[in-house]
Amino acid sequence: MPTPPGPPGLYVYAITAPEHAAHARGCRAVGDENAVVSVLGRDGLAAVASPVAGRPRARRRDLSAHQDVLAELARQGPVLPMRFGVIAPDEETVLAGLDSAREAHLAALARLEGKAEWNLKGVSVPEALPDVLREDAGLRALRETTRRRPGYEANVRLGEAVAGALQRRAEQAAADVLAELRPLAAETREGRENAGGAMNVSFLVPRSAETAFRKAVDLLATRCRGRITLTLTGPLPCYSFVSAEAVPAGA
Repeated sequence: MPTPPGPPGLYVYAITAPEHAAHARGCRAVGDENAVVSVLGRDGLAAVASPVAGRPRARRRDLSAHQDVLAELARQGPVLPMRFGVIAPDEETVLAGLDSAREAHLAALARLEGKAEWNLKGVSVPEALPDVLREDAGLRALRETTRRRPGYEANVRLGEAVAGALQRRAEQAAADVLAELRPLAAETREGRENAGGAMNVSFLVPRSAETAFRKAVDLLATRCRGRITLTLTGPLPCYSFVSAEAVPAGA
């Protein structure tokens, strides 16, 4: 039997200024296809929300709807985005959430004014092994030893040594990249480490500096080719620069 829907609530997308929030009306809502995105405002702040029955699953349609609402809001001005799945039980809870941290919300929106998040990831380059061998006499010696005395354990040691050398090379390149890009951003945040990743950093970049920032990343990607592969994503809602959920979630 299908799982019955949970108690009705309000799915919360973001907090922003009322004049910006109004542009989200008409966007596709998370959950019920007939739900309408609405704006709950009070004293210069607004929460963008839509009715929802139960907790939505992370389906492609709903993830896309969530991102589309945030993208539309971010085009209008600064926004405090919610993570996917934030639900409040009713309008009173949402409005109370706006009131309880009003000054913090306003300060955060002011800090994000005219800025967007850009995320830069970097991974090591396996094809750089010949360069690593030229630079690392110890690794060359280990490879020769493994060739003379092959075996499972020897191969594992060699593989770990190669992976470590490539990772260290990429991490040094990542440090060089970060040092060059940091002055172009208002703030930076280290992201979660990924397997094989040498860099996962989000930059809060002024809109006026976005062109210079992208050009700098392109130049660094060329300069560091063979040490690290860079992937730039943005502009994004400023998830990494909003410290916590601003509206209480329902049970």
